[in-house]
Amino acid sequence: MSQTIVDQKYCVGCGQLLHASARACPHCGAVQPGAIGRKSRVTAALLAFFLGGFGVHRFYLGRPWTGLLYLLFCWTFIPAILAFIEFIIYLTMSDEAFAAKYG
Repeated sequence: MSQTIVDQKYCVGCGQLLHASARACPHCGAVQPGAIGRKSRVTAALLAFFLGGFGVHRFYLGRPWTGLLYLLFCWTFIPAILAFIEFIIYLTMSDEAFAAKYG
């Protein structure tokens, strides 16, 4: 079954023809404009700030193994320090970069 021209668009990075709903180009990996990630950058930042010592933000971002490590070592306060650094990183990261990394 062939796709119509309405169902396709050109990649902003390499110019290859893509499906209109593609979030990233399979050829060059460029994130396409209008590609909206499922995860919220602000939600991840708030979870990292308030519950980051327990790794809740890592579970939210689909990284359960690191979330489990944060949970196992929460008594050392090292995960809380790392979560605060990640909180700052999430706030300073662009929406496009966040969507490309975490979807």
